[in-house]
Amino acid sequence: MNEQPLIYLDNAATSFPKPESVYAAVDQYNRQVGAPIGRGAYRKSIGLQASIDRCRKRAAEVLGAARPEEVAFTFNGTDSLNTMIHGVLKPGDHVVTSDVEHNSVLRPLQTLKERWGLETTFIPADQSGVVDAAAFREVIRDNTRLIILNHASNVTGSIQPVNDVGEIARNAGVLFLVDAAQTVGHLPFNVSQMPVDFLACPGHKGLLGPLGTGLIYIRSELVDQVDSFRQGGTGTLSEEETQPQTLPDKFESGNHNAPGLVGLSASLEYLQERGISAIREHEQALTARLIEGLQSLPGFDLSGPKQVEDRVGVVSLISQTVEPQVLASILDENFGIQTRAGLHCAPRIHRAIQSLNSGGTLRFSPGPFTTMAEIEATIAAMQELADSFTG
Repeated sequence: MNEQPLIYLDNAATSFPKPESVYAAVDQYNRQVGAPIGRGAYRKSIGLQASIDRCRKRAAEVLGAARPEEVAFTFNGTDSLNTMIHGVLKPGDHVVTSDVEHNSVLRPLQTLKERWGLETTFIPADQSGVVDAAAFREVIRDNTRLIILNHASNVTGSIQPVNDVGEIARNAGVLFLVDAAQTVGHLPFNVSQMPVDFLACPGHKGLLGPLGTGLIYIRSELVDQVDSFRQGGTGTLSEEETQPQTLPDKFESGNHNAPGLVGLSASLEYLQERGISAIREHEQALTARLIEGLQSLPGFDLSGPKQVEDRVGVVSLISQTVEPQVLASILDENFGIQTRAGLHCAPRIHRAIQSLNSGGTLRFSPGPFTTMAEIEATIAAMQELADSFTG
């Protein structure tokens, strides 16, 4: 492999690098604290609880939640989605979702279908990976309990009309869950002013925190409509054998990932200081140049919207001749460029953009620390590959 520095373009999977403050916070916890959260009356434990309270407050501020307790901590985006899907749905319910969804939505729904006959309707996506909001209104039934929509595709980068769909859900009296895995930390948010009931996201992607962290936003007035996915110790009401029913304890049984959450608190502070709007502008400039440089490559088709305003920093190529896994391997070994190849755990969107039979797409996803020089190097490498395949 060449000796040039590695170029990391897999931020849609997990952000890298993290802010330096994240590494410092995790190391400081592991070396100097080591205590569990909310489980002790000694100084280190009390101090750690204060750190976690700050993390929750910062997360609520980044999301625009009305109060910190509307944010519950989980272990990743998949855990967040499972907590809500299994907590909300009951036998006899109908769900409306879309072909844009990740397996973190598709597989829980399929499990409930097999377990007790959950009814599910899927809204199709167009060739650019976008759903029609009006289509959701047309399929709502009397027993429709939940609408689930991915805010932005991890394959095409396309931003979905979540506000329009949320208004449809609210007018119909249907709960609305947003999978914001690819948008929180990348786009400015204010859930208090959005028609969103629940929102799930990981802490390790756009929020720049460690792996093993995740968030759920739950509108406080809806807490009684969601059963707890797991039960156990919360450090509160320990004299009672029933699970607490108040936020956030209802959804936070067991020991927290303490080093992960102190790292997440540091990353949230970094985001607030740098500004998510500034990060959005940076990623849009990188994405625009990436699209410009890749869209005319011979032997490749670019998926997703052409305008950066309509997408996040996820750019996928469909190869007409070479498997995406082969391309990713060549980019890594010969150019030091790290990308993601395959179906990205989202098979239905690949059917929509006609990439399923070719093994999926080659995905490039820059992040807050990606430079324009790295994008230029990536475009040059892809041009060299395209020329070698067609020459």
